[in-house]
Amino acid sequence: MKVAVCKGFWDMLPLNLAVLPWGILCGSLAVQNGFTPLEAQLMSLLVFAGSAQLVAIELIAKDTALITLLATTFIISARHLLYGLAIRNKMIDKPLKWRGPIAFFLTDELFAFSHHHRAYQGKLRLVYALIAGGSFYVAWNLWTLIGIVAGQFLPDLTNLGLDFAIAAIFIALVVPSINALPVLCACLTSAVTILVFKLIHFEFGLIASALLGMSVGYVLQSKKEHV
Repeated sequence: MKVAVCKGFWDMLPLNLAVLPWGILCGSLAVQNGFTPLEAQLMSLLVFAGSAQLVAIELIAKDTALITLLATTFIISARHLLYGLAIRNKMIDKPLKWRGPIAFFLTDELFAFSHHHRAYQGKLRLVYALIAGGSFYVAWNLWTLIGIVAGQFLPDLTNLGLDFAIAAIFIALVVPSINALPVLCACLTSAVTILVFKLIHFEFGLIASALLGMSVGYVLQSKKEHV
């Protein structure tokens, strides 16, 4: 048990540290857009979704209609539905006391640890997942708190380029998972099409490029399995 706890903590530690700029940006942006420190911290405690939080903060600050706010954050967070489906067969027979916390902690970072064929199999691996996910939750809230404090005393932190941490983290998560031709083609398709959509100012380019990438990967994987 102790080994699983230590391994879960140490394996997630690099990502816990890497998300520091992102958390600081999220906390500072919230207070600089009119959130109280308590509201800003509660967003990280209850929502626990970095990209959705950043977008929601901007939309709330602009008095965006509630339906637009809900639709936008739903689209941004929809990938978590895919994460849940991806590990469904591994978790479906587990008691709710395991499924509930792991579902809450199932961020991009924890999902990156879920590809091993034996992930979530057995009590020790479940403990490992909870410690890894839980430590990331604690780190995210700690960095948010630092951002909240810094945002009240320092000038606009958005000018420091902290948002680059978002792209850097996703690149670090995606690259190690590119271990087959279908995955590579899916990534390249999404990367190329999002650039094209950006150039032509297509409003739903991000969604369209993601769908195209997944479609290409699915078709190639299906052909590979039937060869």
